Amino acid sequence: MTLRVDIRQTLGRFVLDAQFVAPPGVTVLFGRSGSGKTSIVNAVAGLSRPGDGRITLNDKLLYDGARRVFLPPHKRRLGYIFQDARLFPHLSVRQNLRYGGWFAGQHDPADFARVVEMLGIGALLDRRPGRLSGGERQRVAIGRALLSRPALILADEPLAALDEARKAEILPYFERLRDETRMPILYVSHAPAEVARLATSVIALDGGRVVAQGAAAEILGDPSVTPLGPRAAGAMLQAVIAVQHGDGITELSAGDLRLLVPQIAGAPGAAVRVHVQAQDVMLATARPEGISALNVLPARITALRLGGGPGALVQLDAGGNLLLARVTRRSVAALGLAQGQAVFAVLKAVSVARDGIAGAAGSQR
Repeated sequence: MTLRVDIRQTLGRFVLDAQFVAPPGVTVLFGRSGSGKTSIVNAVAGLSRPGDGRITLNDKLLYDGARRVFLPPHKRRLGYIFQDARLFPHLSVRQNLRYGGWFAGQHDPADFARVVEMLGIGALLDRRPGRLSGGERQRVAIGRALLSRPALILADEPLAALDEARKAEILPYFERLRDETRMPILYVSHAPAEVARLATSVIALDGGRVVAQGAAAEILGDPSVTPLGPRAAGAMLQAVIAVQHGDGITELSAGDLRLLVPQIAGAPGAAVRVHVQAQDVMLATARPEGISALNVLPARITALRLGGGPGALVQLDAGGNLLLARVTRRSVAALGLAQGQAVFAVLKAVSVARDGIAGAAGSQR
């Protein structure tokens, strides 16, 4: 299944003009608040009608402005996961889940059991939503969406209302959903670490327009794409666990790059994704000695973007991987940094947060 969107819509003073393709996997709509993310999702869901354009899901026409085709929401075969779970409070978890099957027009016990197992909610089936934590409610909402037999899942900032502990609880289930289904998932977020962890492709939005789209590693590592500003800049590395050291450090291998991070679970050879924030990367023109940082990585500057203020973003090729470093314009001048220059990227192992490391299955799409 592939979702194709080409729409134009005027909402007061805001003009949405967006074109993109969402293949199987998680396509993240990424941008500042007010950039048009939710407007796009609502147009795909049929909750709003664009002024012009066309939306198709594989060979199924959902909307065509020129031909005046507008398929109502209940005929689009979509599963929608909101910020708040929106479960029926008077129904048990089991009944909420079966509502998804009722909406699809069938109840398959085997499918029900598979979804319950995948989301780890078997012990919750007889509870009502009021007795669930926020993370548990979101897992049930995901299950209800899956059991509606959707051809596409829409997730509008589904983790925004959760604290960090609940986010950490839910993210693995979205990873499993990404890796065990072949449907497109259109996912709205403005959290860079969340995007790096989940996305197979990224649609960067600014002012109602698509400013960049492509594979997650390419978009997140591009210094010219800053939909949330330079403070949110960072890169995504696709790596494998090389060695589990006895002092609580895991050594990762990504191409010719070796990276030391706080210990993560997994056997050697297991694939992982690593989110490295640009603000955590320092640059040196000569290999530094006598420092506590465990990662001193030979790299070459591939691009340099000066901001309007005191900052600059430097794109690096480190062993075949894209990294970003956020430095000051003063540092650029003092070090004489330029495209093509050989440098060393310095990164403390503890700078790589645990919530920025996750399983990488499906990341090659």
